[in-house]
Amino acid sequence: MSDPKLLDATASPADGILAPRYRAATLGMVALISLLAFEALAVTTAMPTVARELDGLRLYALAFGGVLATSVIGMVISGRWSDRRGPAPAMWTGLAGFVIGLLVAGFAHAMPMLLAGRLIQGLGAGLLSPALYVIVGRLYPDRLRPKVFASFSAAWVVPALVGPAVSGLIVEYLGWRWVFLGVPLLAVPAALGVRGALRALDPPAGHVSDQPGRMLNAIGASIGACTLFFAGQEHGWRGAVLLIPAVGALISCGRRLLPPGTLRAARGLPAVIGLRGLVASAFFGAEAFLPLAFSRQHGLSPMWSGVAISVGAVGWFSGSWYQGHLARISRQALLNRGTGLMAIGTVVTGLATFAAVPVPVAVLGWLVTGLGIGMVYGTVSTLALSMSAEHEQGTNASALQLCESLAVAATLAIGGSLFAALLNVSQTMAFGANFAITATLAWLANAVARRTNAPTQR
Repeated sequence: MSDPKLLDATASPADGILAPRYRAATLGMVALISLLAFEALAVTTAMPTVARELDGLRLYALAFGGVLATSVIGMVISGRWSDRRGPAPAMWTGLAGFVIGLLVAGFAHAMPMLLAGRLIQGLGAGLLSPALYVIVGRLYPDRLRPKVFASFSAAWVVPALVGPAVSGLIVEYLGWRWVFLGVPLLAVPAALGVRGALRALDPPAGHVSDQPGRMLNAIGASIGACTLFFAGQEHGWRGAVLLIPAVGALISCGRRLLPPGTLRAARGLPAVIGLRGLVASAFFGAEAFLPLAFSRQHGLSPMWSGVAISVGAVGWFSGSWYQGHLARISRQALLNRGTGLMAIGTVVTGLATFAAVPVPVAVLGWLVTGLGIGMVYGTVSTLALSMSAEHEQGTNASALQLCESLAVAATLAIGGSLFAALLNVSQTMAFGANFAITATLAWLANAVARRTNAPTQR
């Protein structure tokens, strides 16, 4: 069986993630993540046209919330499956589900058929993502993992910058179906690059304990997440009626799917998992309202709002590249500095609430926020794998992504309901309340970062 410590000791310093023995796996995984990212971002642009042509406006929200719900179930299945059988079965099954879902959606003649495809697609993506993390944990030595996660961040940045525009062109000139049908043509060749690395992995060692009721909790959490999505779309008392039980289901079921102590940020791995949820909800919570603030408070056009938002993606990539390639400080210091930058950046970004504050000030804050999460995101992923025994990497990789998904869903739903409630009182107050939430989450992340017990040396 391969020993990660031995790999670390024997690997040449000249080896990198594109060295011959890693190249195919690295390029294949980056390509897969790029396709997942493009599809997630492109569908947002295409869905208004889809809903209009298929006369499915009533199911519009479910086409997004349903994907979140089934992906939560997929993540839970993938984590345990990868620990028991290795990452290959979960990855190939997830890829098959993702491709089948895209094909069903692309050939849909009615909105219910498209919705079925989206649900299958979400389940496949949920199976696929944790399996890729397990491959990173079992294939690469610890010193190369930050670089791998930096490349994963890059795989999200490019689709974030060009995905919506490319999707718009596809919808306009080829038709919305090709937003779904084009991705499978690239997904299978990308996955074949990972095939050789999967065959080289030894069977997982160690006993994987049974956790009765885990699937029921996954279903409960997915229903809670989906209900939260709908709550964020509703106004007034209807949103509140949905929000309260959904948050309760999310907390009750979600905490049973995460390592004990995650919700109270217990030292070590629970704090690492919780930190992922905090930084993601702080960033994406701010990102959801920033374009609207630029438009409503400052009069920016959609194009210039998009340009301003893309600055955060550039910051994320820069921070991730720094933690993976240039940083010569401990992982604990990276977490402290990254969350500190996020804490400052979200406060400055929140100044977009006020029409009197120049737009470049808020954009600078957004750049700093992106730089901070870039430093933290890959470091958290690396730490979670290094703190996990080989037979626990799947479960803990799944927990990382579950915590992020559930935390972001809760933040967006609560923020959306609060925004709707305050909008008739004061638009400035509505924006300010949401940016206050995201800034608070970032400052909490800075406190939790000090409880991760990260190694003192890289």
